[in-house]
Amino acid sequence: MSLGNTIKAIQDIMRKDAGVDGDAQRIGQLAWMLFLKIYSDLELETELEDSKYKSPTPKKFRWESWADEESLGKDALTGDALISFINNDLFPKLKELDLTPFSGQARERGALLISVFDDAYNYMKNGTLLRQVINKINQDIDYNSVETRHLFGDIYEQILKDLQNAGNAGEYYTPRAVTQFAIDMVDPQLGEIVLDPACGTGGFLTGAFEHMKKQVKKPNELKTLKNSIRGVEKKPLPHVLCATNMMVHGIEVPSNILNDNTLARPLRDYGKKDQVDVIVTNPPFGGVEEDGIENNFPAEFRTRETADLFLVLVMELLKDGGRAAIVLPDGTLFGEGIKTRIKKKMLEECNLHTIVRLPKSVFAPYTSIATNVLFLTKGEPTKDIWYYEHQLPEGVKAYNKTKPMRLSEFDEEKKWWNKRKDTEKAWKVSAKDIAANNYNLDVKNPNAPVEIHEDPEALLAQYAEAVKAAKALQDQLKVSLQQSLGN
Repeated sequence: MSLGNTIKAIQDIMRKDAGVDGDAQRIGQLAWMLFLKIYSDLELETELEDSKYKSPTPKKFRWESWADEESLGKDALTGDALISFINNDLFPKLKELDLTPFSGQARERGALLISVFDDAYNYMKNGTLLRQVINKINQDIDYNSVETRHLFGDIYEQILKDLQNAGNAGEYYTPRAVTQFAIDMVDPQLGEIVLDPACGTGGFLTGAFEHMKKQVKKPNELKTLKNSIRGVEKKPLPHVLCATNMMVHGIEVPSNILNDNTLARPLRDYGKKDQVDVIVTNPPFGGVEEDGIENNFPAEFRTRETADLFLVLVMELLKDGGRAAIVLPDGTLFGEGIKTRIKKKMLEECNLHTIVRLPKSVFAPYTSIATNVLFLTKGEPTKDIWYYEHQLPEGVKAYNKTKPMRLSEFDEEKKWWNKRKDTEKAWKVSAKDIAANNYNLDVKNPNAPVEIHEDPEALLAQYAEAVKAAKALQDQLKVSLQQSLGN
């Protein structure tokens, strides 16, 4: 059975369980099990390669010790005994691992396990169905198999898309085409630290990892690369999905993927040690932070709007010379008040050299909000901003599940990027003009072809003629019908 069919079969089993309500819970249930299975497979691999490695997970609670029915035989738990073990033994123990005896990789792995299971939840109530799910995972998912590992990245991508289809408010799956284009243009180099402070399920980070992996020539460089990917996600489910995503892509111990809220730390507490070379992110937009979060920011930038706070944070976390690509809604571009002050700060402290304007349907069906990708470099003020209007492919009225955005659509932007000139899709605006217009970045395309509107009287005449022709055709059909009926 293919991995895709395996995931579908697992979800079909879960639908029979009274405790699992809706796609979001099914994915949450699948998330912790897949994480633990892949975590276990990677630990077994480490033990084979390093005889000195000692797992921080007590033997009783390792996946193979309770989940592998084939090796356990009649001792394999099922029914109420399995539910009791998971709820009353497995989860509490993994949340409270004693890491005192451990150091290095083992300690990092243990800390990751604690962070994942601290907020994980077993939704299934039927132990027999749960055993069926576990058996399915064991039968069809061996992450130490080269074939499985090769295919799993694409399958995992589908799981992440399914999460978005579950309709979780404010959680938008950033299309791979957008993440890859942003990464390609920012062009992170081996040795640079890459951060996504609102990493979700890790799309930008896996893109950055694969981009820099192409630059690796020596084994020690791969180790450097694995340590250079950093992410923070406040919600438990996207966090476990991101951690698993990192493991799937080759970061066996994603200890730099934290379950936290970067906005919850006072801005003044971030120092040079926290600054990074590259930031790529799609912070939640349309969302509002909990009371008090805004007090972590200087008075002139205090707002509860998530996207605005992240924009301020990004500027703080970039090194001088650091580069960023940020997906932001139109509201950030034209908004006033605090938004104006944030944009003024950005243009004074950073070179906002490019804004790529995306079509409204990029994030459909989750939202129709128009979005943009802002590219900036910290450490020098903006002189000019180039805009590029990314248009829908010919013949496509809107993106959807069957017609998603493709990376090849950005080929025009890539060709234009290093040889910039005004076109029907690209134009340049000076920072002085932006400042004079109260820092409104919502600049419409002045080079767009002018739509020719016909004279209203001529259009009315055409309409009247069309109505007349339609009436004549109706009369003709009526006569023909009467004749055929013999009337």
